[in-house]
Amino acid sequence: MTARVDHTVTSGTFSLDGQTFDVDNNVWVIGDDSECVVVDAPHDVDAILRTVGGRRVVAILATHAHDDHVRVAPQLARATGAPVLLHPDDRVLWDMVHPDAAPDGELRDGATVEVAGTELRVLHTPGHSPGACSLHAPQLGVVFTGDTLFAGGPGATGRSYSDFGTIIESIRTRLFTLPPETVVHTGHGDSTTIGAEEPHLAQWLARGH
Repeated sequence: MTARVDHTVTSGTFSLDGQTFDVDNNVWVIGDDSECVVVDAPHDVDAILRTVGGRRVVAILATHAHDDHVRVAPQLARATGAPVLLHPDDRVLWDMVHPDAAPDGELRDGATVEVAGTELRVLHTPGHSPGACSLHAPQLGVVFTGDTLFAGGPGATGRSYSDFGTIIESIRTRLFTLPPETVVHTGHGDSTTIGAEEPHLAQWLARGH
């Protein structure tokens, strides 16, 4: 059976630099009827488990370690037996959320995670955070960008451990080299495509965010 992409939205908060905001987060589940991977583990473990629906979870892939993306990752790992994988450059952010629970493994640039006969290729796309990663599934024609690229522009870079020039370079050299028809599944909000966003790069540079 061909892998498919399932989706749910969970609501909670994002806190960093002494400020807290209400947020809605996308959770993406990629797999078939037998097994899947989960991309990000925000606020509500029960909602994620309902989307998993009893399938074997191969891995929990964290696009980055802001608290609204990994808050229930250890709890989800305990419930499913799946490892939590995170790029090591985001360990400083992870430790702010889970000082007593380390990730189980690393996402490294160029590595692949296989599920239901489909490969997800890890693209290190720093800028929103040092270890931010995108996950490209060429067989499905999709890329999961976390908070690196949204419909309408790059992710926020006004907080600690983020940098606008770095995120622009990640988008330009790692994401905008993907086929234009590639569907972009984001960490928050609506999906888009590479082709819909690429023409606006100069505009983003001019506005500085």
